[in-house]
Amino acid sequence: MPEMLKLILLLLLISFVNVVYSDTKDIIVSYNGYYSTKFRQNLLTKTFIAEIQARPIEFSDFDLVKIESGNFENFTRAISKIKVILKISEDKTHFRNLNEFKKGLLRPNKSSSKHYLDIRQIADLIRADRLWMKGFMGEGIDIAVFDTGITRRRTFFKNVKSIYDFTNEGNSADLIGHGTFVAGLIASSRRRCSGIAPKSNLHIYKVFTNQQLSTTSWFLDAFNMALQSKIHIINLSIGGPDFTDEPFMSKVHEITSNGIIIISAIGNDGPVFGTLNNPADQGDVIGVGGINLEEKIAKFSSRGMTTWELPEGYGRIKPDIVTYGSQIFGPSLYGGCRSLSGTSVAAPVITGAVAILLSSIPEERRRNPAMIKQVLAEGAKKLETNASMFEQGSGKLDLPASFYYLQKYLPKISFFPSYIDYLECPYMWPYCSQPIYADALPTIFNITIFNGYGIGGEIINEPIFEPFEDDNGAFLDVHLEYSQKIWPWSGYLAVFIKIKPEASNFNGTSSAQIRLKVKTTNKIHETIFKFRVKIIPTPLKSQRILWDQFRQMRYPPGYFARDNLEQKNSPLDWNADHPHTNFKDLYEHLRENGYFIEISGYPLTCTNLSSYSMIFIVDPEEEYFPAEIKAIQKAVKNNNLNVIAFADWFNSTLIKKIQFMDDNTGKLWFPETGGCNIPALNSLLNVFGFAFGDVILNGKFEFGESIINFSSGSTLIKAPKNAKLGMAKLNDIVSLFFFCN
Repeated sequence: MPEMLKLILLLLLISFVNVVYSDTKDIIVSYNGYYSTKFRQNLLTKTFIAEIQARPIEFSDFDLVKIESGNFENFTRAISKIKVILKISEDKTHFRNLNEFKKGLLRPNKSSSKHYLDIRQIADLIRADRLWMKGFMGEGIDIAVFDTGITRRRTFFKNVKSIYDFTNEGNSADLIGHGTFVAGLIASSRRRCSGIAPKSNLHIYKVFTNQQLSTTSWFLDAFNMALQSKIHIINLSIGGPDFTDEPFMSKVHEITSNGIIIISAIGNDGPVFGTLNNPADQGDVIGVGGINLEEKIAKFSSRGMTTWELPEGYGRIKPDIVTYGSQIFGPSLYGGCRSLSGTSVAAPVITGAVAILLSSIPEERRRNPAMIKQVLAEGAKKLETNASMFEQGSGKLDLPASFYYLQKYLPKISFFPSYIDYLECPYMWPYCSQPIYADALPTIFNITIFNGYGIGGEIINEPIFEPFEDDNGAFLDVHLEYSQKIWPWSGYLAVFIKIKPEASNFNGTSSAQIRLKVKTTNKIHETIFKFRVKIIPTPLKSQRILWDQFRQMRYPPGYFARDNLEQKNSPLDWNADHPHTNFKDLYEHLRENGYFIEISGYPLTCTNLSSYSMIFIVDPEEEYFPAEIKAIQKAVKNNNLNVIAFADWFNSTLIKKIQFMDDNTGKLWFPETGGCNIPALNSLLNVFGFAFGDVILNGKFEFGESIINFSSGSTLIKAPKNAKLGMAKLNDIVSLFFFCN
């Protein structure tokens, strides 16, 4: 094997390993309220001797304590007796990658002055000038920009009210340019690269170092400062896949519960589906996706659905809204203009727009994130493309339309999406991509509820299902689940739909509505969710495929390694391996060829396997229960069920090699399994005489008229004598990983 290829593969392996070792841990101690520095320090030092890091705010609801790893259990035991301490957690480290931004620079010189006149400003693109003419330019609105700081050459900014550095650098200057650009999109006051809300007040919160590093504790400090400073809007042009950082998520909910609007970039991990970043994936946060100047979804923009309710449930629709995020001009570090692309660009566009909207209403009405979500959704225009709701959310920002709805706004309860209609394709994908039928597993609508009346509410009584008799509603068998409490500002309604057996030969539509009552501030408000589905006769067994989603596990919370080892920029498997996320292409290929895919999020013993011709088992991470193995074996033998298994890599030696030291916890992280849990899969396949091995193969081979790219896959080591096997000459990459040993 060529030495260069060996070197590349060695570097690929090294990219998985974090060699930072630490004998100490940074621990976040969370309190049940805000206490003075003196009180908190006395509390901790009397209990346990530890290094307490100073907080930038006198009254805080947490402390950061550095302790030796060997003393962690003693520390936990000591503080467990203190009533004012709610919990302890690890201070996580966050990284941001700016490599996907397309960068350009215009310097303010004579040769560029004409080019400035040709630039179409972002404020013009979203028609902010219409509201400027009415006198609304963001005046009186305080915006905190959580980013990399701001340039010292602030020629573009008139209203920078405060600058804080929450990092350990001790320097608020932006040496990257990202924070400067974001702040400029919001509130630049210069004609060149003008901001959207030039009269709004900027508060610069540096939470990322110039090495693009941050920690949970820095964010918590910044959030607390925003609360103390009575900020109206927080712009987060950052995000990541970890939705289990409990201190961070609790603080996000606390922030929105205080009426502060959080606007967050949805992520730059498109065009793959299921790539939403946190906290933009949360119901009380406005998640923003990006479009290009042709008003098409930008390739980089992350797609829905949310994945934190899988496998038992279904994802929610995100982003909330999209706007321009490709090749947009804003201020550079050097006093000129530059262009950037990304949802980090789209988020401050929405922030500037919301600042204008808030400046048009009195202060007492401004602290209502649900209201802003509702008027943005009402004003948004669906893109005239094939983009689905998982790509565009409510649609493209229409600032004048949202302004119109805000001026006549009356509090209400609303749904997102506001309805479901199987006849509206492609916007209603994936629902509209496959009709439903009798004997199928339930189809799930996961609907977000927004409460414009206030921070909290309660669903009273049971929601009422009302079928439309004039549109075959009697064929629907509906089960409802919901969040009894709506807090902060949002809740959910889950609709599980099955078709009754008497409709097994029916072909047509069926409609119904769900009536919901919400109690807020001693008043009861009623709202209605309507939906229409397409029903077809139950397909032939030969057309029906069962997809085993129950076996899929991902990051977070565990360390599950990426399926494809060549994707060194992202070692974690976090896209859910679902037909409507990163397996969308396979799903659509099967649908185009006449197959119907039903997704099971429960053990296979809960499903009638005799109804299907095939079961798809795709890179399973979870073990099989003995009863499941027996059920599949019985269905294969008695009901002609075909088992189709896809197996990515597994090698126990390699798994040990790609361990890393988590510098947050001081613990060594091992992958829970490989790209596939081959031992678990073999426990099922062995009953049929098959088994996969631990050799990992890469390469290409011909299959019919197609060229197949085989990446980080397993190979069969056992098969029955009469089995028909495909043969291909591929590269064994395991030996290359360890050639130096």
